[in-house]
Amino acid sequence: MNGIGSKAIRKIRHKRVRQKVTGTTSRPRLCIFRSLNHVHVQLIDDSKGQTLVSMSTLDSQVRSKTDGMGKSKRAETVGTLLAERALDKGIKQVVFDRGGYKYHGRVKALAEAARKAGLEF
Repeated sequence: MNGIGSKAIRKIRHKRVRQKVTGTTSRPRLCIFRSLNHVHVQLIDDSKGQTLVSMSTLDSQVRSKTDGMGKSKRAETVGTLLAERALDKGIKQVVFDRGGYKYHGRVKALAEAARKAGLEF
């Protein structure tokens, strides 16, 4: 055993992905953070260092719609509402940053819901 924990390994993967993925004004970076119970998503313009749109399962708008749902269904709701907010601000294309997580489960559910709601990856 090398003694490196799973969080450290995820951060190494995320760092490797971030070397290749950057957000611009025309195509911001859709960045995901997944905790044990919640999902946090941001659209970031890396050229300005500015968050354009953010959404989380902790938002009151999401909480009212997701009472009693599982974590993947809550992630889908977050993806749909994030896409709606982005389209309201005129953002149609994004670069997907999965944050070092596998494209699986909640990350996949959120991404597919955002695509279905109108965002282009």
